[in-house]
Amino acid sequence: MNSPLNIAIFLSGRGSNFEAILNNTLNGTLNITITCVFSNKPAAKGLETAKKHQIPTIAINPSNFNTLDAYEVAVLNELKAYKIDYVICAGYMRILGDTLLNAFSNKMINIHPSLLPKFKGLNAQKQALEAGETESGCTVHYITKDLDDGPIILQRKVPVLSTDTVESLSNRILEQEHIAYSDAIQHLIDQQGD
Repeated sequence: MNSPLNIAIFLSGRGSNFEAILNNTLNGTLNITITCVFSNKPAAKGLETAKKHQIPTIAINPSNFNTLDAYEVAVLNELKAYKIDYVICAGYMRILGDTLLNAFSNKMINIHPSLLPKFKGLNAQKQALEAGETESGCTVHYITKDLDDGPIILQRKVPVLSTDTVESLSNRILEQEHIAYSDAIQHLIDQQGD
């Protein structure tokens, strides 16, 4: 049996996708090691969750750096000790630069609240409603230099209801995100065995 994948979680806020992944590691559904949780926001609630579970945390504020490259070099220096196999962006609200993308080429994963390639960028749920879509959902994909454009690992669909608001649609998509992200990580685990 292969040793568990070493995963770094990147987040900027509450970390509900991180919590869903963590719960699946705790209940034995996912055989991974969450080696650290990183945030660009030192007050991110997701960091508190990690600390409660004795997972190492790293917080680096990008406003302390003059360039994106300098910030990402500092992030990389902190991550080096963890021998990371994959970076899982779970609500990490920053565009990634070449430094991190090159360091983790084909090893960075993101989840987006639309059925890509539709509705890239911010407010995807609002975009779906305004376009009159009858279904939406979420996409787990590899991160590339182009925003929300990397190869798709998997998608989960939800119907768009005539009564939907941005909030109600977002909540239903988020429920699927919590399932989809762990399924996608399992796919990465399965690939290791090939």
